[in-house]
Amino acid sequence: MAIIHEGLSEEFKYVTKQNEQEHIGAMFDSSDLLMQEIAFNLIKGNNNEVYDLVKKALDQNYEANTVLDDGLIAGMAIVGVKFRDNVIFVPEVLISARAMKAGMEHIDPILSASGVEPIGTVIMGTVKGDLHDIGKNLCIMMLRGGGFTVHDLGVDTKPDEFIDAVLEHEATVVGMSALLTTTMPNMGVTIEAFEEAGLRDEVKILVGGAPVTKNFADEMGADGYGSNAVECVQIAKDILGVKG
Repeated sequence: MAIIHEGLSEEFKYVTKQNEQEHIGAMFDSSDLLMQEIAFNLIKGNNNEVYDLVKKALDQNYEANTVLDDGLIAGMAIVGVKFRDNVIFVPEVLISARAMKAGMEHIDPILSASGVEPIGTVIMGTVKGDLHDIGKNLCIMMLRGGGFTVHDLGVDTKPDEFIDAVLEHEATVVGMSALLTTTMPNMGVTIEAFEEAGLRDEVKILVGGAPVTKNFADEMGADGYGSNAVECVQIAKDILGVKG
């Protein structure tokens, strides 16, 4: 992998799973030093530097999507891996999220003005009884960066709140998160609620969270399972049949 930025090369060492090495490595292989500098500063939570570097890139006529994909999202992908593997914790994730938000101050207006249609609309929430949201929030950032419109229902989300949001926003995907084994069954309860409401065939349901497994997702009747925020965009695209 041809990473030029020394600091970013060090950060990449935390990515140990083969599929993630390939996925994240491909982002950096296609990027130049400025994009890598943005990614590195985002990982470190240097929000002022990210703000300035994103502006610099746009002033140099980089495409907004290029800055988003090769700079901001690439950096956040490593943040997601480090958080999952307990290399960093909630405070560091929040600092990196603040840095991404600083960069998005320049990107959002450009994307909004471009009039590009979103890939799809996603409803995200942590299930009833669970108050954890860091992993969910990372997924939301990645999905928005990947071209999806995402409506965040927050934590402790009841089944009828998921259903109401799907109807209100005409969503095609529902994402549910749980961090406690005691709240995992509420994923199945929510899926059953969609079935009882006659809406199960209208949406694709994705589940994830630290204790959640693919076998559990299959047993609950979910359409997809993601082990981390890095995977969520591709999984959402796959279940909707979107290429790229």
